[in-house]
Amino acid sequence: MAALIRLAAPLLVALVIPSGSLAQTPEPVLEITPAVERWRPIIAEASQRFAIPQAWIAAVMQAESAGLTHWKGRPITSPAGAMGLMQLMPGTWNAMRRRHGLGPDPHDPRDNIMAGTAYLRAMYDRFGYPGLFAAYNAGPGRYAEYLRSRRPLPGETRAYIAQLARSPATQEMPPAMLSGTRLFFALEGTDKTIESSPAPPGSEPENAIFVPLNMSSEHRK
Repeated sequence: MAALIRLAAPLLVALVIPSGSLAQTPEPVLEITPAVERWRPIIAEASQRFAIPQAWIAAVMQAESAGLTHWKGRPITSPAGAMGLMQLMPGTWNAMRRRHGLGPDPHDPRDNIMAGTAYLRAMYDRFGYPGLFAAYNAGPGRYAEYLRSRRPLPGETRAYIAQLARSPATQEMPPAMLSGTRLFFALEGTDKTIESSPAPPGSEPENAIFVPLNMSSEHRK
């Protein structure tokens, strides 16, 4: 997954926090708008269910969809097909929906937030903080490749981490914090994989359209 984030802050010192220190990790730097705050009750529910800080969920939603479910009367969907408030690709959505017993509509706000938070949890269990944000944005396969080969991450991913995790938009991004199992399953319709760890049991809509992240810059996948 990818999103075009414009970086205005100066480069910061890289921050790597062990995955066991989730409660001590800093909050993202993105300002949360009222459009995202309106989903706070569901964000709180998802936070409790998947043990992911509300601040992380809200920040990802802010970066991905700005809290909007529709644009010009159509469900918010990126050119690449990422859907809903948390901008999930179809394969990721289907995997999370099946594993966590969610409904059939990827644009349902509650189910989309739950699926996105479950995916954040899977990325955190595999990569720790702040690597989960890189994996959420670029895909776990691409981030794992970076960790193996040090092939630079896309600039938009580095900017994404810089805004969500107080990390620098440089080619040297934080290493993985491997704390979960090393088992993976393929996402349908994609070349990405995500961690397969014990979890509770869990198509792209027609006429969907891409929406700008805000009125001055575009969000894309």
